[in-house]
Amino acid sequence: MNTAEQEYNAADVIRTLPRRQKAIYDMVLEKGFVSIEGLSQHFSVTPQTIRRDINNLCSAKLLQRYHGGAGLLNSVENFTYSTRKSLCSEEKIRVAKHVAQFIPNNASLFLDIGTSTEEVARALVDKTGLRVITNNLNVASTLGQNRGFEILVSGGVVRNHDLGITGEAAIDFISQFKVDFGIISVAGIDPDGTLIDFDYNEVRIARAIMSNSRQVFLVADHSKFNRSAMVRIGNLEEVDALFTDRTPPAKFLEIIKRGDVALHVAPSEKH
Repeated sequence: MNTAEQEYNAADVIRTLPRRQKAIYDMVLEKGFVSIEGLSQHFSVTPQTIRRDINNLCSAKLLQRYHGGAGLLNSVENFTYSTRKSLCSEEKIRVAKHVAQFIPNNASLFLDIGTSTEEVARALVDKTGLRVITNNLNVASTLGQNRGFEILVSGGVVRNHDLGITGEAAIDFISQFKVDFGIISVAGIDPDGTLIDFDYNEVRIARAIMSNSRQVFLVADHSKFNRSAMVRIGNLEEVDALFTDRTPPAKFLEIIKRGDVALHVAPSEKH
C-alpha cells in the first residue's frame, strides 16, 4: 500500500466508525482522556466491550491507549496533510464562510499554513480588492482566481507535503507589513488556553503574523480543543476573535471571557 492510500484510509476510518466508537472518539476530542470504567457506565456495556472499542480506535491510529483508558495521540506527530484535509471538513467550511463575513472588501490580511486557513481562502474568493500576504502556496493559488486581489507570497523553504513556506526569509518578509487581519490556525488548544502546534518553524511564522496584525482571528474547529502538541504559539487570550463550529467546553469559555475574546460559532447549514 502506498503512502497516499494510507493517508486516505486514516480519514476514511473516522467517517465510517461504528456509532459507539465514533462517540468515544468525539468524547476524547472534547475531554482529552476517557476512562474505561466511565465509558462502560455511560454506554451501559461491559468494560471488555469498551476495551475492544478502544483497541480498534488505537489500531486505526486515532487514539492512544493509557492505563485505565484512552486519550489523544501523542504531542510529537501530527496527522498527515491528506488526513487533516478530510477531518472535520464540513465544519471547517462552515467556519470559513463565517470568517469571510467579517472580512470587508479592500482589507489587508495574513493567511498562514493550515487546512482551515485554506478553506478561509476559498470563502474569500468572491471579495473585492483584498491584499493578501501568505506563506501558503495553496492559499495563493486559490486566491489567484480573483484577478482583483493583490497576493504577496513569502520566500523561504517550501514543504513538499502541504506547500507551506517556512524559514527565516518567510519571517523577515511577514515582519515588513502591518495588516488589518491576521488569520491563523493551530493544531490544538490546551485546557489552560495555550495555542500549540507541532512544527517549530511554522509556529515562529504564526507569532510573526500575530505581532503584525491589527486584529488576530483564530480559526479552530471543535476537534482542536484539548488536543496536544509540543510547540507553544501563544495563548487564546492573545487573539481578538475565535471562530469555531461548536460552543467550546466551559473551561475554555472562562478563558475567552477573561481575555475579552469575541466568540463566533458558525451556524449549522442543516435545515
